[in-house]
Amino acid sequence: MELHQNGTQTETSIGRLHVITDFYLQQRISHAELAIQAIEGGADVIQFRQKRGGIRNKLIAARKLKIVCEEAGVPLIINDHLNIAQALGAGAHLGQDDFPLPEAREILGSEVVIGATATTAEQARQAYEEGADYIGFGPVFTTQSKFNRSSTKGVDGLAAACDAVPIPVIAIAGITSDRVQPALDAGAHGVAVLSAVATAESPKRATARIRAALDDAVPSS
Repeated sequence: MELHQNGTQTETSIGRLHVITDFYLQQRISHAELAIQAIEGGADVIQFRQKRGGIRNKLIAARKLKIVCEEAGVPLIINDHLNIAQALGAGAHLGQDDFPLPEAREILGSEVVIGATATTAEQARQAYEEGADYIGFGPVFTTQSKFNRSSTKGVDGLAAACDAVPIPVIAIAGITSDRVQPALDAGAHGVAVLSAVATAESPKRATARIRAALDDAVPSS
């Protein structure tokens, strides 16, 4: 796998459409079933996110998700839970209050993708300096999963974060198909989607709409 000089992954290993699985906003289908539909719709990264419940149940759900991702050849990233990422050999995404990134890198190694949440350009720069492979920046727009509208950063905040780091920035929060182009125009490498897919009547179709917007905005080389 090709690496940057500081040991982080190149853009080709990060993906452009991250779909975050969820069992809080919706309880109709499992993480694994949601991932199957999202991958069929064009997701090229799946992120496991479950804030509530015991660690054993989370590990069971994440293990089923890992099987789905392996069969599809799509990377799996674990949100928050470094222990689950380590147990499954998956990537990790760490928030500002999660396990410190430098120590996480020591545990998971240089070959594993580690993303970091940032809400400011300075946080993005710090995460890059600590070894993050990509930045998940937001909330860019208002969204069902983030109720504090005053925290929305907008495309100007996203652009500042993109200018601050040389690694991919993934725009998150409130992403819809018509917001893909503004996010990419601000410098984002890709987008991450939670509620727009997880709560959709057809997660596959919802993912496909965003995939089409990405492909139209970033033509295949």
